[in-house]
This record gives sequence, structure tokens and C-alpha cells, in this order.
Amino acid sequence: METTLTQAPEHADATHHHEHHHHATVPPADENIYSPHQRHLLLIVSLVALSAIILFGLLSYLTAFLGAGILYVVLRPWFTALVHKRGWNRTLVTVLLLLLSVVVLIVPFYMLTTLLIERLVNFARNTDQILAVIHRVENLTNFKVTDPANTRQLLEQGASKVTGWLPSLASGLIQFIAVVGLMLFTLYFMFSQEEAFLNGMHRYLPFREKTQDELSDSLKNNVNANVLGQGVLVLVQGIITGITLWIFQVPDPIFWGLVTVFVSFVPVLGTPVIWIPAAIYQFAQGHSAQGIGILAVGAIVITNVDNLLRIYLGKKMGDIHPWITLVGIVGGVEVFGIVGLVIGPLLLSYFIVLMRVFERENRVVAKHTTTSHSSVATLSDGVGAKSH
Repeated sequence: METTLTQAPEHADATHHHEHHHHATVPPADENIYSPHQRHLLLIVSLVALSAIILFGLLSYLTAFLGAGILYVVLRPWFTALVHKRGWNRTLVTVLLLLLSVVVLIVPFYMLTTLLIERLVNFARNTDQILAVIHRVENLTNFKVTDPANTRQLLEQGASKVTGWLPSLASGLIQFIAVVGLMLFTLYFMFSQEEAFLNGMHRYLPFREKTQDELSDSLKNNVNANVLGQGVLVLVQGIITGITLWIFQVPDPIFWGLVTVFVSFVPVLGTPVIWIPAAIYQFAQGHSAQGIGILAVGAIVITNVDNLLRIYLGKKMGDIHPWITLVGIVGGVEVFGIVGLVIGPLLLSYFIVLMRVFERENRVVAKHTTTSHSSVATLSDGVGAKSH
């Protein structure tokens, strides 16, 4: 009986100890189940996932943000000179720069469109001249365009194509207005809150300060070569094309020279859209020598000026290797459209810069590892010598 009474308290103590241990191992209901390392990893995954969703949603407007970045680099020297050096009002300078962007980018295209519509109206009123040219082309090619069956077929095809283009033109116009508006809106905040924008770039980009400086220099070089250089290039092409058409007596050469300036911005079209029809026109007029002259100058001079001058300006204005310019433009235009003239070479330059950074960082790590191993070996030799 005594033994039983003596053992009972011991059993009770063991049971109490077991219950206490059980309560200690179960976490409270409101305690986070993740470790600090798991929370850090999940935070990175969440940021990447949200970034991917946002990028997918804004993918159709990516051109607006890329265009705003390009204009920021182009206009920033003026902003710095007026605001930081001369003390002008920041908002006033920002608005003036936005107006300049609109005048340079939109007004010329509007004027060109108006001139083209005016020319088309004149052509529509002077159908006799057009039919005369068509008859001469028929005599040269032995293909009767003005035959009733052919005419009906061409008109039906033209009407169906125009009908199909109208919805896409309307949606394209809305898309263009939205992209330009978003680009100007983004550019406004890049200038009006420049310090916060630059500090954010330095703070959140996962690169050392030296690497960020290299990427910034690469951006400036590409913009100088492929925006300012492109402006010089299309002006030269427009002047050469206008002079060529004037020499070979094509009507209204100044107007077609201006059209060439704008067409040259579109790599898919280029200057052949102007000088090939001009040569056909001269052939149709019976001026074969002038038609041959236009084709020769266009194929030998105007086409090669584009390639050679682009490479020269890329090397002079931005110190960019010609291979980067050509390969970047080919890939960039295919993916990004007209802004690919800048974005393509820029991405290729960034890839090369980051490869150099990767190589430099690997050398630093390898050197640090070698130094650490040498220090450990020296310390081990010293300890061994003392023990002997």
C-alpha cells in the first residue's frame, strides 16, 4: 500500500512533465509557419510573379515606356542645363520639353499626311494623266490593266482591301494615341520627379555602381548613334533622293524628298518605295535614260548610303561597333518595331556589358578564393612549425 502511494505521485509528475513538453512543441495558432529563409524565397517568387503579370498586361504598351526612356536620354541635357544650371522652373521646362516632343514627333507626320491627301485629291481630279501613264505601262508590259474585266477585278480587290483596312486603321489610330499619351505621361514624371526616379534606379537595380555607370554609358551611346544619328541619316537620304529626282526631271522632287525623310524611318519600307515608282514613271513617259539613271543611283548610291553612313555615325557618335548596330537593328525592328532601331542595339550592348561584368566578378571571386586558400595554408604551416 505504501509502495502504491509512493509511486502515484511519481506517475503524476511524469504525466505532468509529458503534458508540459507536449504543449511546448506545438506552436501558437497565430505564429508564422515559415522560416526566415523560406519567407525571403517566397518574397522573391512573389515579386517575380507580380512583375511577370504586370509586364504581360502592359506588353502592348511597352513601346510607350521604351520611347519615354529614349526621349528622356535625348532631352535630359537640355533639362539639366535649364533646371540645374540656370535655375528655371522644373514644371515649366518639363512642359516645354513635352511640347517639343509633340512638335518634333507628331506635327511633321500630320503635315506629311495632309500633303499626301492633297496630292491624292489632285490625282483623283486629273484621271486623264493617270490613265495616260497606265496606257504607257501597258504598252511596255503587254498587260492590259484598263481592260474591263481587269479593271473590275482590280476595283473589287481594292475595295475589299480598303474595307478590310478601315477597322484596323481605326484601332491602330486609337492604339497610337494611347501609346503617345502614355509615353508623354511617363516622360513628364521622369522629369518632374527626376531625383526620385534616379535614386530608385540606383537603389533597386541589382548591380554595383560601376556596372550601373557602364549600363548608363551604353544607353547614351546607343541613343546618340541610333536616334540622333538616325535623324542625320534620314535627312541625308531625303536630300540625295530629292536631288536625284530633280536631276532626272521627276515632277515635284522637293515634296518626294520630304516623303523620303519620313519613309526612311521605317526600315521595312525605306527609300526604294520612292525612287522605284519614280523610275517606273519615267519609263512610262518614254524617258528610258532617266528611268535607268534613277534606278542606278538608287541601287548604287542611295541604298549603300544607308548602310555605310549608319555604321560611320554609330562609330563616331556613339562609339558602337558596326556589328552591334547592324545585328541589333535587324533583331530589334523585328521584335519592337520602329523603336527597335534603338532598343535592339541597346539590348545587345547590355548583354555584352553584363558578360564583361560577369567575367570581372568571377575573377574577383577566384582571386579572393585563392588568397583565402593561401592564407589558410600559410597559417597551417606556421602552426606545424611551432608544434615541431
